[in-house]
Order: sequence, then structure tokens, then C-alpha cells
Amino acid sequence: MYPVRAKKHLGQHFLNDENIAKKITESLNLPCDAVLEVGPGTGVLTKYLLQMIETSPALQYKNSGIIRQFLTLDVDRDSIAYLKETYPEHAEIFREADFLRFKPEEFFKGCFSVIGNFPYNISSQIFFKVLDHVNQIPEVVCMLQKEVAERIAAPPGSKTYGILSVLLQAWYNIEYLFTVEPHLFIPPPKVRSAVIRLSRNTTTELGCDPVLFKTVVKTAFNQRRKTLRNALKSLNITLSDKMNELLDKRAERLSVADFVYITNSIEK
Repeated sequence: MYPVRAKKHLGQHFLNDENIAKKITESLNLPCDAVLEVGPGTGVLTKYLLQMIETSPALQYKNSGIIRQFLTLDVDRDSIAYLKETYPEHAEIFREADFLRFKPEEFFKGCFSVIGNFPYNISSQIFFKVLDHVNQIPEVVCMLQKEVAERIAAPPGSKTYGILSVLLQAWYNIEYLFTVEPHLFIPPPKVRSAVIRLSRNTTTELGCDPVLFKTVVKTAFNQRRKTLRNALKSLNITLSDKMNELLDKRAERLSVADFVYITNSIEK
């Protein structure tokens, strides 16, 4: 029997391939000295992450105070109990907690990398949480549904380019690393999976109101079959030659810079 039962309501599909697990953990570039694992499940990635930490003094976690160089979060009580039993000497790092409600400042003093096999049903929510902490999260390596991975990595002009593509590419360089087949999971999902890496780009400021920027992007893609002139007609946009040119396009044709320009052309 598998050590932890996968729960459908949590969107759990446990990776059951050691080579893929090792490949995922080795995809971390580790730009800072702290790592957060989201959704460790049965610990298939955790094992290799612990090996990395135990052989790297810069990554060794601290048992006291609020600073922990390695932390794992899972909402599944069974998973956390199993991992504490399996790694009793590291019990401190396993926390039954929801990443979507996680407060990084309570655990990490500075920046930290995020890694995990993201549950398919909340992967988008996880990325929106990452966006709330772009200055503290310089890197994300994750496995998720292939369709979502392709959408996030898609360039402007692609039919799969969408809201998450723009919002994440505003702050991160996105790399599609490799595909993972369903038979490598227990239970096998009905879709293929993929691993991507997000690495912080050089952007420090968007150059526009970030809240309004998000509104513009979401409004544009919510009616993606329409030109922006129709999709954004509820917004009070100052027209110019460049603006007229942009408004005649559909949302999928615009770059991050184009959306910044449109945001700055809205009269407040």
C-alpha cells in the first residue's frame, strides 16, 4: 500500500519516479539560501532537497528563532504526519499549513526559492500568491498541468498566451523544462504534466499602477475574441496614434510593455 492515500478533493497525484524527482530538484538554481517546498506529499522531492541541504552549509536550516532555511508546507495532515515519521530528525521543517495563507515574513528573513508539485486545482492561485511576493521569491520550480505550463510560458501572439502569461512574465523569465507523462504518478492524472522554472527578471517597478495593470490585463483577456477597443470600452482611455494601433489588436497580441502603456493611458 502507498504510504499516503491521494485525496481527490486536494487534487493529489503523487509522483512515483525517482529520476524525474531528482531532475526537478536539480532544476533549482538557488539564488538565495532558503527553500520552501509546497505540497511535499509523500516526500519524493523532499528526499533530494534534504540531500542538497545536508551537503550545502549555506542551505542548512536553523532549529531556533523564526529563520528556517528549508520549510515544507502541506494542507494534508496525513502527508505531514508521514514525513515527520519518516524524517524525525527534521520534524521541525514539516508544517501542516496552506501556502495560500502563508506569511513568508514569519519564517524567512530574506528571499527564498519555491519548489513543488502543485495541485492542479489551485495552481493558478499559487501563482497569484507568488505575485504578491515577487521581491521575496526570485525563483519557482514547479510541476503542474501541461496545458497551464504552456500557457504561462507562451509568448505574445500565441493562442495560449493569457492573463497569467502577462502577469508572471512582467516579473519573471519563464522556461518550459520538460514534460511528465501520466503513468509516472499514483494515481495517474487524466492529463500530462510539465515542469517549468520562473526566474526573476530585472524589473524592479512596472512603471504603472500595479493594481490597475492587473485590472487591464484581466479585462482584456476576459473578452479575448474582441479587439481591445471593445474589450476595454468601459475604461476611460486617452487616445493617441500608438493607442489606436494597440486598441485594434486582440489581447493575445500585446506584450507586457504594451499593457503597461495602456495602463498609463487610462484617465484616473
